Amino acid sequence: MKELHWIAVDWGTTHLRAWAMGADGRVLAEAQSDEGMGRLAREAFEGALLRLVDPWIAGRPAPVPVVAGGMVGARQGWVEAPYRAVPCPPVAPGTLVPAPVNDPRLAVGIVPGLMQAAPPDVMRGEEVQIAGALALAPDFDGAICLPGTHSKWAQLSAGEVVSFQTQMTGEMFALLSTQSVLRHGLADGWDEAAFDGGVAEGAARPERLLSHLFRIRAEGLLQGLPGAAARARLSGLLIGAEIASARPWWLGLPVLLIGAGPLTALYARALVAEGVTARALDATDCTLAGLMLAAGATIGVTE
Repeated sequence: MKELHWIAVDWGTTHLRAWAMGADGRVLAEAQSDEGMGRLAREAFEGALLRLVDPWIAGRPAPVPVVAGGMVGARQGWVEAPYRAVPCPPVAPGTLVPAPVNDPRLAVGIVPGLMQAAPPDVMRGEEVQIAGALALAPDFDGAICLPGTHSKWAQLSAGEVVSFQTQMTGEMFALLSTQSVLRHGLADGWDEAAFDGGVAEGAARPERLLSHLFRIRAEGLLQGLPGAAARARLSGLLIGAEIASARPWWLGLPVLLIGAGPLTALYARALVAEGVTARALDATDCTLAGLMLAAGATIGVTE
């Protein structure tokens, strides 16, 4: 692959994605696997990466720069990349942390995450997407929401992350829907009215979330609440309570959503109910744009 200039990597807990990048920012090829951080011992990271990118770097006489973001820089990852403290730009020149490699064709740098001292909070991977969002929406000041297993809300001003908050909404939905008493009343399918009702209840009275959750079970037993409606209400209650809790991060500000697919659409729908029309950006586009910014300081990549 003669046009290969560098490799972009998004390494999460469950998945690994890599892109072969040209000097002009074009994606030349992409590959992915399920060898996320959670499945790998420290000495196994290099091999997992090579299984994806070896065809791209075959015969290379010099090391190919690899810029990796996400959980690869966690304490349990390839090498720990110390957090940078907010307020600060989401990515910054000269902060990539080198990872030890045995293959001379690789030169791996890991993007540090961000930390907030009070109240304590951390992020890894989201800072790359936030940087990419700022590249795609220049001069944006406001709130950015990244829905997911651990949703993030961040306030952005003058190109810096000023503060942020993490909500375990996605993980709570997974636990409640598969391991709690509520699982007995849930079924596949969806009910938009039930979701909207859950959002309204969760956002209006988040302090009653725990009792609202059990009502899902009680309505199923006493009033025959359909399983699809129960699932949608559970989602709505959790997202509504999250939005209420995050109100100080978004109230009176323009909002960007970073994500893709049904989950991002649900957050957009819930925010509309609170009088907020959010603009959505594709998560992969933001990831690549953010990694490009992180790479640019080291290897001269231009947008």
